[in-house]
Amino acid sequence: MKRFDKRNVATELLDAAITEHLDQARHFAAYNLAAVSEELTSKLLRPYRGIGELEYPFHDRTITVTSCGRICIGRRKINLSTVFAGQNVGVKEVSDKVWLVSFMKYDLGFFDQELGTVTSAENPFGAKVLPMCSV
Repeated sequence: MKRFDKRNVATELLDAAITEHLDQARHFAAYNLAAVSEELTSKLLRPYRGIGELEYPFHDRTITVTSCGRICIGRRKINLSTVFAGQNVGVKEVSDKVWLVSFMKYDLGFFDQELGTVTSAENPFGAKVLPMCSV
């Protein structure tokens, strides 16, 4: 015959209460996580509409970059980058047969039509170091 022990009964009751509490907490957490996840996902999953049509009103021409990453000025084909494929770039003649190529608000470089050379513009993201003054 099993002997009645108050400690065993109390321990069993406490274990049962803890187990029930943990089960409820797990279900509550899973429900809240699903609700929060659904709310965040609905906000984050917006369709990407791209950057839209770019216009360059202060440039001479707007040219669409080919799928192979080139722009054409006259009969010359200038390799720009496939990154810009399908995007519009602005082209402005800054001096006789020297063209400035811009994307959005950034100047990418210069193309000399007579020499057939391309020179990159100053890096807009580079460090700007001011000259030190002597004391």
